[in-house]
Amino acid sequence: MPFIPHTEKDTEEMLKAIGAPDLDTLFDEIPADLLIDSLDGVPQALNEMQIVRLMRDRAAKDGAPLCFIGAGAYEHHIPTAVWDIATRGEYYSAYTPYQAEASQGTLQTIYEYQTMITELTGLDVSNASLYDGASALAEAALMAVRSNRKNKSGRVLLAPGVNPTYEKVATAIAGSQNIRFERLAMDSKNGNTADPLDNSEPPVALVIQQPSFFGTLEDVDRLTDWAQQMGALVIAIVNPTSLALLKAPGHWGEAGADIAIGEGQPLGVPLSSGGPYFGFMTCKQKEVRQMPGRIVGRTTDLNGDYGFTLTLQAREQHIRRSKATSNICTNQGLMVTAATIYMSLLGYEGLRQVAQASYQNTAHLIRGLTAIDGIERLFDSPHFHEVALKLDRPVAPVLEKLSSKDILGGLDLSATSPDLGDALLVCATETKTESDLDTFIAAVEEIFSTEAGR
Repeated sequence: MPFIPHTEKDTEEMLKAIGAPDLDTLFDEIPADLLIDSLDGVPQALNEMQIVRLMRDRAAKDGAPLCFIGAGAYEHHIPTAVWDIATRGEYYSAYTPYQAEASQGTLQTIYEYQTMITELTGLDVSNASLYDGASALAEAALMAVRSNRKNKSGRVLLAPGVNPTYEKVATAIAGSQNIRFERLAMDSKNGNTADPLDNSEPPVALVIQQPSFFGTLEDVDRLTDWAQQMGALVIAIVNPTSLALLKAPGHWGEAGADIAIGEGQPLGVPLSSGGPYFGFMTCKQKEVRQMPGRIVGRTTDLNGDYGFTLTLQAREQHIRRSKATSNICTNQGLMVTAATIYMSLLGYEGLRQVAQASYQNTAHLIRGLTAIDGIERLFDSPHFHEVALKLDRPVAPVLEKLSSKDILGGLDLSATSPDLGDALLVCATETKTESDLDTFIAAVEEIFSTEAGR
């Protein structure tokens, strides 16, 4: 609670009304031996002005580094109105809208969110969010197995650009349910799926990430058609911001991807040390009964007015656990509310401007960094707002030196992709000015120009 309005007089009057002589009497059921007189290291109470000063001083110790890390979570500008609205009491404390008659506002917000996400992805139906993008992949794989019952292999192929963290989470959740996740080979030149494609055993599904974890752009039309010709479903992992510029997964190939998922964090959710975020999921109409999570539908009442309600609720609260489409109950309603407000404020043109500025800033960054002796592009594929770079020295010491200059210089790929050698993944969004980019480039150039940088 940001403000407690009770004066001493208010407190006295309330205590008098309930017949308690003081506040300690209200808690007299607590055994005396559990009570303490003071807390070590906790200062005396501060007034509002003093506590604001204290917290600002502590926040300043974290600094405000320039961040060029992406890899699935992205720093975007969030209009102040987004969280000013989302943290209003009617949104902030609203729980699952099981009682439609008392939850029309929440239900309509979710319905509007679903509409926007389906427009972005080019598919027919959206759910009301999942826990995060990684768990959404696990749910999509399970959904594909239920939908593609003719194929009993349990084999889900992953394009080489699928986020390694997504693979780990999906394996942890769905791997024990007779689903095998297998990586396709990578073309070392462009970082995408290599030829020839694996035609040995028809998979249940093919997962394609666009843009890839390495920032490259796959030939999604070719892969989608190949998978569907083998009878497999296509699961797309997409960055929602990129969809303002790139082809929507519903339009990939001849028939479009069957399921699209991703991380919704770029849509108005701050980085927040890793969460909470939210996962989105859309699919074709024919797959809707296998879709996990909540779905909000719209109808008309007896007066012809619009009404909203949860529909197709095949979750374990409503049916037998073994028949449920998902046993993960959590959805991220507050994050979805923020995303809905964000998309409403920006609109299509605003989102497109964010995507274009991000692409242009990344292009500027690539030109500057690859002009430095010892740095080159790792792959020659087109990109969106991330790119993998090959360095002539270990990445970790370079990042450490950048950190000392208050710059978070990207992701060292040695942990996730050691076969790539000394590789660095960098990202730029619309939040970076030309000065920010040049500061990063100059800092890297200084490190590389000294023998100590090696």
